[in-house]
Amino acid sequence: MSQSTKTTNSLSNFFIVLKQALKGEETDYTRISIRKAIVLLAIPMMLEMMMESVFALVDLYFVGHLPDSSHAIQTVGLTESVLTIIYSLAIGMSMAATAVVARRIGEKNPEAAAKAGMQTIVIAMFINVIISITGVVFAKEILLLMGASEQTALHGTTFVRIMMGSSTVIMLLFLINGIFRGAGNAAIAMQSLWIANIANIIFCPIFINGFGPIPAFGLTGAAIATALGRGLGVCYQVFHLVRGNSALKIKLSYFKPHWEQIKAIVKIAAPGILQFVIASCSWIFLAQLVATTGGDHGSAGYQTALRLMMFFMLPAWGLSNAAATLVGQNMGAGHMDRAEKSVFVTMKYTVIFMAVVTVLFLTCGSIFASFFTTDEQIKTVAVEALQILSYGFVLYGIGMVLVSAFNGAGDTWTPTKINVIAFWTFQIPFAYFLAKYMELGPTGVFIAIPVAEVGITIASYILFKKGKWQKTMV
Repeated sequence: MSQSTKTTNSLSNFFIVLKQALKGEETDYTRISIRKAIVLLAIPMMLEMMMESVFALVDLYFVGHLPDSSHAIQTVGLTESVLTIIYSLAIGMSMAATAVVARRIGEKNPEAAAKAGMQTIVIAMFINVIISITGVVFAKEILLLMGASEQTALHGTTFVRIMMGSSTVIMLLFLINGIFRGAGNAAIAMQSLWIANIANIIFCPIFINGFGPIPAFGLTGAAIATALGRGLGVCYQVFHLVRGNSALKIKLSYFKPHWEQIKAIVKIAAPGILQFVIASCSWIFLAQLVATTGGDHGSAGYQTALRLMMFFMLPAWGLSNAAATLVGQNMGAGHMDRAEKSVFVTMKYTVIFMAVVTVLFLTCGSIFASFFTTDEQIKTVAVEALQILSYGFVLYGIGMVLVSAFNGAGDTWTPTKINVIAFWTFQIPFAYFLAKYMELGPTGVFIAIPVAEVGITIASYILFKKGKWQKTMV
């Protein structure tokens, strides 16, 4: 067979797999080749995570072109930092859902998988009511606590109230997608984010700048657009759950609280939530430290850099989520060797992706920042942050895969303990020391971030190789 024929066949096979991945056909991931399983799961998961990051970027783009944009950009960035607590709850719950659902699917018990998935929704809805009310009532105080100036807090209070008040849709969007990912149907998770983002892109200019009878809401319009877009994404998810055209076929009775199952889910979810809350609170502290040492422009530049970083980082997270599903399903099927091998193959692809992102940030950081702001002071800070943060990207990507592997196995305590040590006993004190005592300001914060992430990766690798995660029961 000639080289050209081999190339043609390889491309043909790739497009067949790509079509299968985007379409979301049911597949037994415990039997097909590991490389094909990763591709089938990773493509929709990467696109899903990319779409999640687009939410903040779209808001940032439109509000960045409003008059007095530094206040608007800072409000969006600081609000997103606070929302990371809600994201943490949602991710922690979705992580538990993915682990339990994947394990049951691997055991060839789809009914138990559906029941477990619905119980996670019951738990999440109860938790989120309290958070939403708190966010609406204390919106202004939240911004002030984050280091915003009085003027910025007054400017962004309504934005925060809408974003926090609609946090239920954020919770459901993450959680239901986690259920679908655990079942191996990552395509539906991806499609729901596409719908939500397309709606947000359409709604943002309409509600921010006004259109026909709709008045210009300015910054508040970005929150309205985001809430409506995410709401449509959740409607799409619910439609597929009710329709029952996948391995998950739900019944109304599955929503009746089952206390033993709730207890088992909480046992996995609680450290998972704590794991991400620890990381999120660290990011909140760093955002506040940048705001107090760098002022409005320093804070806006940092938030711009973070949004850009997450846009490129979340696809890598999506790739690492493929490892979580494969670990869970293969452990359920009793294939421990496949579970471990899946992690290292996924790791190889992640390293390649993150290396490309590093080069892009080091060479094109100014171009990326210019897309979101014309303010030279904001742009200067953003470019510096992007360049410093990018030095740790490759190891950060490896760490993400390892953490996802622990979580997919249901061993949520291990990465939680790592986060406590890395973020709270090292990163925060180190950032404070560099920013305040060494008088480096925001630059000191930027340096502390990749240093801490390298430590997380090293610790995760050592503990993964010890193999305790293989004995986790869910």
